[in-house]
Amino acid sequence: MKPVYLVDGKRTPQAKAGGELKEIAAPYLGHYLIRHIVDKYALPSDAIDEVIVGNTGTPAKYPNIGRVIALEAGLHKKTSGYSVHRNCASGMEALSQAFVKIGSGRSDLIFAGGVENMTQMPLMFNKQMTEFFMELMKAKSPVQKLKIFATFRPHFMAPIIAVEQGLTDPFCGKNMGQTAETLARELGISRREQDEFANLSHHKAANATKDGKFRDEILPITAGDKLDKMIADDLGFRANSTAEGLGKLKPYFERETGTVTVGNACPLTDGGSMWLLASEEAVKKYNLDPMARMVDYHFHGLEPERMGLGPVVATHGVLKRAGMKLDQMDLFEYNEAFAAQIIGCMKVMKDKNLSSKWGIDEVIGEIPLERLNVNGGGIALGHPVGSTGSRLVVTLAHELKRRRQKYGIASLCIGGGQGGAVIIENLKV
Repeated sequence: MKPVYLVDGKRTPQAKAGGELKEIAAPYLGHYLIRHIVDKYALPSDAIDEVIVGNTGTPAKYPNIGRVIALEAGLHKKTSGYSVHRNCASGMEALSQAFVKIGSGRSDLIFAGGVENMTQMPLMFNKQMTEFFMELMKAKSPVQKLKIFATFRPHFMAPIIAVEQGLTDPFCGKNMGQTAETLARELGISRREQDEFANLSHHKAANATKDGKFRDEILPITAGDKLDKMIADDLGFRANSTAEGLGKLKPYFERETGTVTVGNACPLTDGGSMWLLASEEAVKKYNLDPMARMVDYHFHGLEPERMGLGPVVATHGVLKRAGMKLDQMDLFEYNEAFAAQIIGCMKVMKDKNLSSKWGIDEVIGEIPLERLNVNGGGIALGHPVGSTGSRLVVTLAHELKRRRQKYGIASLCIGGGQGGAVIIENLKV
């Protein structure tokens, strides 16, 4: 494999679903990021080989978001574009495909990332309402139509919530929150542990925002009903949270005995992120100045009901591929789907007896809390599903650059029972 460079990565601010980004269709959370990078490096519009975009809630109006974003960004019509879907790791899947294509010599410049507007995921008609409409369309005469209308019942209007279905595993029958509850019980993770972890994440994000640490990675976006607002910061973290205050929130997924709440879990979120990846030849040809090098990636499966432990098997796999050890990593950017989930990963990775249950016959290592999600994680910043996999790498690369540290790993659990991980090397040491 030839070296693959991460030239520049940007992301939108992230906002809770129903918030400031609710009116922005998914493609428009990505195209302006590409346009900015193209203009910044004065790249010809026909220099880009491909655009690869992760997205899970594909809008009917934009069936191939990757191609839509490529054209909206003003790239040449010859630049191909496509969309990928690997649930929570869709953005990371986009990066992995760009890595393989450039590393194998098939491409030189690729934009890869992810977008998600979770606000705009639809409410769908149920089976009765769908059949009602179909029968109504078949009716030829006014009398036939009236007969069909007479069959209508109010419960026909009960909607199917697309995002709720998407967050429920079809094999184990549990939604993502219930899988976190499973880990909390099996690994002995208390409610207090979860709330303290979540509180720390909220305060890290609030402090990072206050100190301007996200300024280099966030590209402000115009929003609002009349596009009359400029949003430059993430919206949704609990700046004034306390562990005691979080402890007063009621369990959300298992009302009677659960420990997972809206305060110690990631919220539904809108946002996008994008990377320009380049070959060594493209770096020289266009006089680019890469931020980092993508070392390797790995995806790995496990049982869906314990999907939250995906980062354990993915981290182990990517370290093996790269011939590296966990203690070589200076920073860790792991998605916080749930506090119970990320705490569970940390417990299993440092315990050989626990990790052996997933075929890992060694201690992977211990992640120091002071090097994990140093500017807050998904609990505070949110989890726009199609984007998070690439957003993690954007945040990781910028923080490595700021600290002048060398290696970092980004990882996340994936609905359906998988994990994904990427190792990057900072070139600005």
